[in-house]
Amino acid sequence: MKVLSELQAPAIAGVIREKNVKAAIAEIKNCMYDGADMIDLHMSCLENSETDTLKEIIQSSKLPILALNYNSRYDWSPAGFSEEERVESFLRAVDAGAAGIDMQGYTFHTPSKDGFCGEDKYSFTKGNPKEIVIDEQIISKQCEFIEKIHSKSAEVLLSCHPGIPMNSTQVVELALFLEKQNPDIIKIVTAATNEDELVESFKTMVALKKELKTPVSYHVNGKAGSLSRIINPVLGGHIIFCVDRFSQSSTMEQLDLKTVMAVIDNMKKIL
Repeated sequence: MKVLSELQAPAIAGVIREKNVKAAIAEIKNCMYDGADMIDLHMSCLENSETDTLKEIIQSSKLPILALNYNSRYDWSPAGFSEEERVESFLRAVDAGAAGIDMQGYTFHTPSKDGFCGEDKYSFTKGNPKEIVIDEQIISKQCEFIEKIHSKSAEVLLSCHPGIPMNSTQVVELALFLEKQNPDIIKIVTAATNEDELVESFKTMVALKKELKTPVSYHVNGKAGSLSRIINPVLGGHIIFCVDRFSQSSTMEQLDLKTVMAVIDNMKKIL
């Protein structure tokens, strides 16, 4: 099975947000047959995410699985995991066979999930971004955890969702800052409130591809952000996160998997 960072870009990830084993396995099969390259498994949506449950789900898949815990349930209500419980779920996933985990930038410092808590001394710390930590002690703890995951022969996608518009310089500097922690993939999601910010995201993706050695996924959320989810991967982003069957649990801004497959297949004919 290929490791996530070595999948041919753009890798199409089928997002799984289901309550139980049977539903998760069924949706994984839907994603597989519709052309997904990997699976993005939201563990916090599962009613039971113990090792045996995760092993049953993960071993059912022929595709590599990225396991994540964004601490929200199937209905998007807070799952209520402590930070220790959330981090422990990553270890269970890797022990169950996950190819990698999505470690959010606020890991080991929950207050940073909702806003910036450190000294405002970088371009990317302006505007009260979420999920960004610059405290050296916390970063050291994150680096140790990344190495622990690596020691289990799994990969780490290090993600930040600042939740605010950021220009190309800010995003590139943030990505280079995150790259120092030695993740296998970097994911950054900022916001776009208008077309100018959307266009800036295209410029940013090109710059990220040039400046980073690490595979990177970058897009923008918000009213004006939808096009970045398909254009940015074409410009060099590593992963496209897609929904195979929309439901009440889906992230409605994510793209339809089959539509993305058609777009990418046609793009390959002309690129």
